[in-house]
Amino acid sequence: MPCQVLFILQLERKVKRVMEDLTLGLVFTAVFASQGLWALILYLVQRKDKKKDRKAEILDHQSKMLLGLGHDRIICLGKEYIAKGSISEDEYENLNKYLYTPYKALGGNGTAEKIMDEVKKLPIETD
Repeated sequence: MPCQVLFILQLERKVKRVMEDLTLGLVFTAVFASQGLWALILYLVQRKDKKKDRKAEILDHQSKMLLGLGHDRIICLGKEYIAKGSISEDEYENLNKYLYTPYKALGGNGTAEKIMDEVKKLPIETD
């Protein structure tokens, strides 16, 4: 008789564990199958995409602003040197290497290129 009682108790424990695992599995399935959870996941993904789009837009505007500032400096300095009729080596290096080359690499237009063509024709001042 005591063996049968022990067997029944062990069996009850096993059934209880199986039922707990089954309940946990059902809860897990219900949560992942619910539309609310998927709607939340979709919302979070879309929000992250909007943030990426906004960052890309900001970078685009910053790039355009930098391009505009470079254009302005090339035109202003180039006209100044053309009016002066000459340019020093340092001025030419600063204008060409640090303004015009990056400006051109960013897709700058022909106006600055025309000014630079004129600046390149200027005589180099000797100190």
